[in-house]
Order: sequence, then structure tokens, then C-alpha cells
Amino acid sequence: MIKGIIVSLAIAAILLTIFLLWRREQKKLKAYILPGSTKFLLYNYVPYYRNLTAEQKAKFEERMRDFLARTKVTGVSGVIVHDIDRVFIAASAIMLLYAYPKSRYYNLDEILLYPGSFNKYYDTDGPWRNIAGMVGTGVLHRQMILSQQALRAGFLFPDNTHNTAIHEFAHLIDKADGAIDGIPDYLLNKRTKKVWKERMPWYIQAIRQGITDINPYGATNESEFFAVITEYYFKQPEHMKALYPELYGLVHNMYQPNAA
Repeated sequence: MIKGIIVSLAIAAILLTIFLLWRREQKKLKAYILPGSTKFLLYNYVPYYRNLTAEQKAKFEERMRDFLARTKVTGVSGVIVHDIDRVFIAASAIMLLYAYPKSRYYNLDEILLYPGSFNKYYDTDGPWRNIAGMVGTGVLHRQMILSQQALRAGFLFPDNTHNTAIHEFAHLIDKADGAIDGIPDYLLNKRTKKVWKERMPWYIQAIRQGITDINPYGATNESEFFAVITEYYFKQPEHMKALYPELYGLVHNMYQPNAA
């Protein structure tokens, strides 16, 4: 009997500890405040946000706040993380999942911000520094690495189809089903998945043949194609719709499944 009481007390103590930790985490999440420059930066540099209604803008900002409250942003190699970096990172993350109000990045804890490009050994000096962003693996599991320079350029220079942060968040979404294969199960149903798998090789081949203006890096493999075309969709939607209406429709159905 005494043994049973001890076990019950131990279980109760564990449950109480879990509850207290959960409550502390919730208080921390609710206490986080977005940078004061958030609205200015979003309105001037994020067309996706600018095109939302007032109610949608408020929801977008709230999801940004929740994202930043949960996700640590750390400067590396002398980088100082500024408000503009936090806002651009969070905007990139939320744009891709905005149509999925109950979804968030469960596979991400921290973003490491490097000053510029780096190599496969994460060196910021020396040769072969041609990487601007990366979804971490191994010891960097649940981390993302971004070049501060590339992050800002993706928003400050709108007249192209490049956005490193959007690219890497597309990889995270792709990875959420267990495989980075260019087939984001969470954005596809049975029918759209079948069509996407059938048409993706055709577009990759078109890129390789040089008959599109899609970033050639998208022809590397299926996962890079998905990330590259996601950049294109969010940065130049009208241009993409005019040149590649079928491809635009496929991607639009992923990111705006409830659109009329």
C-alpha cells in the first residue's frame, strides 16, 4: 500500500512539473512582442502581406509573433541580429503556411544567421563559399542556416525570383513528411500529388534545356525544383502565372488551397 502511495505521488509530481513547465512556456510565448518596425517593413518589402485585408494582416502578424517566440535567431561569426532580420525571417516562414492556420514548423528550433555565404564545412572565410542557406542535418538537426546578406537581398531587391529564406522554408515543409524529395505531402492531396509527380520531371527537363527563365539550380533535383519554384511563386506571381499558367496553378493550389 505504501509503495502504491509513493508511486502515485511520484506520478503526480511528474505531471505537476510538466504542467508548470508548459505554463511557463505559454507565458513566454504570450509575452513576446514583435519589433516596432514590423508593420513598416512588411508593408514596404513584403508584397504578399500588402495584398492582405486588414483582418488577414492581423492574423499574419500574430503568427509571426508566435513563430519568433518559439524560434531562436542567433548571429554567428560576429553577426548582430537586427529587427529587419527577424521580420524578414518570420515573414518568409508565415507566407508559406498562411493558408494552413493550424500548422507551424515543428521541425525547427533555431536559425543561425551567418554574415555572408559559406561552404559545406560552414566556413565563412576561404574558397568555395557558395552556400547562402541550408536546412541543418546531423548535429544541426532542427536548425536552419541563413546568410544575413542573402536574407535581406531576398526582400530588398524585388525584381528577381530569388529569396533564400523562402527557399529554405520550402525545404523544411518538404522535409516534414520525412523525405526531402520535392513532394510536400502536407500541401498535396491524392489527386494533386499525382499530377505534381507527373509534371515535375517535365519542367525540370525544360530548365535543363534552357527554354525557361526559371533558376537553373531548380534542375538539380526534385527537392531543389520545389524550393526554387516556391521562390518564384512568392516573388513574381504574376510573371509566373503569365509564362507558366499550369505550373502556377499547381503551386497556387499548394499554398492557397482554399482560393476561389
